[in-house]
Amino acid sequence: MTIDTMELEVIENEKNRLRFEIKGEGHSFCNALKSEIWNENVEVAGYHIEHSLTANPVFVVETSKGDPKKTVLDAVECLRKKNKSLKEQLKKI
Repeated sequence: MTIDTMELEVIENEKNRLRFEIKGEGHSFCNALKSEIWNENVEVAGYHIEHSLTANPVFVVETSKGDPKKTVLDAVECLRKKNKSLKEQLKKI
């Protein structure tokens, strides 16, 4: 089993705004991440893909307070825990 690594390119990193590109990903991962990012301090959480065959998703996260980078990191950690839980449940089948 191999584990792929994700490549990120930070486009903008300001106090309350973070824009980054996730290379090689598509809608499946991005929709899950977008859903996890939303909380009471998030004003904008979304992504766009110029062309699904040739472009990478670009995420935008804006917060009313707090660090958008920490918000994304917290969302990624939550996804990791959910995936671990699902994996453990599937092993029981």
